[in-house]
Amino acid sequence: MSTTPAPRPTLLDGLRFAFGTLTVLPVKVSRWDRAAARVGMLCAPLAGLVVGLVAAALGGALWALGAGAPLAAVASVAVPAVLTRGLHLDGLADTADGLGSGKPAEDALRIMKQSDIGPFGVVTLVLVLLAQVAALTQLYDRSWALGALAAAVSATAARLALTLAARTGVPAARPEGLGAAVAGVVPVRGATVAAVALLLTAAVAGAWFGPYDATGVVVVIGPVDPGPLFAPYDAVRPVLAVLAALVVAELLLRHCVRRFGGVTGDVFGGLAETAATTALVVLTLG
Repeated sequence: MSTTPAPRPTLLDGLRFAFGTLTVLPVKVSRWDRAAARVGMLCAPLAGLVVGLVAAALGGALWALGAGAPLAAVASVAVPAVLTRGLHLDGLADTADGLGSGKPAEDALRIMKQSDIGPFGVVTLVLVLLAQVAALTQLYDRSWALGALAAAVSATAARLALTLAARTGVPAARPEGLGAAVAGVVPVRGATVAAVALLLTAAVAGAWFGPYDATGVVVVIGPVDPGPLFAPYDAVRPVLAVLAALVVAELLLRHCVRRFGGVTGDVFGGLAETAATTALVVLTLG
């Protein structure tokens, strides 16, 4: 019997894992082990960025064709649901049912594993989807750029929340399933680097797209024109949205670990939708 250790996973292995498990894109997962899961969960924000860019492209296209902000918002919300087969929304509903049941961990996990959705799950789904559509409607109504930026930032922040939730020290609630496959695989340092990278990217994207108004013209406030790439407030806004999304997701993660004894695939889905919704709501403020 060979005892040769498996080769170290490559970046391609990680990308396959991330896109193969977090999207419906036709990507074959070549490795399903914890080493590949570590790289894959570090790549999760990249999968979120692709999903967010598709959502932004469709929403922006509808806005440009005159469909209006509400339809653009609905499209931007629908794309992530379609590209994940609704798994994150299903996880959110199951997590809400488990938490809302008030039962011990074992019974709550059994409720979450059932195929049906209970009243807590239904109400949570409705409120979250309404909040996402309402926030994006307001943002698209301000400008196409702000709506598209919000769609991309929220989807990416949602997957970054998964990277942080898969960090070392966070246990799995069950011995099987996606939660067990990725729980505790990401080093804290790696998760921190991923978070910093996304925050910097969000700042640059905000500074680039934020100054555009509904007509596509750069808006400059003040007597001196500093150039379209200099927009401090617009750079800060998406950073605050990502930070708020991560804080709220972390609070939910800790509550789920206390209640269920760890994370599950459903919890990961709930974290993603919670982070995305928080980011969108914060982007509407101010």
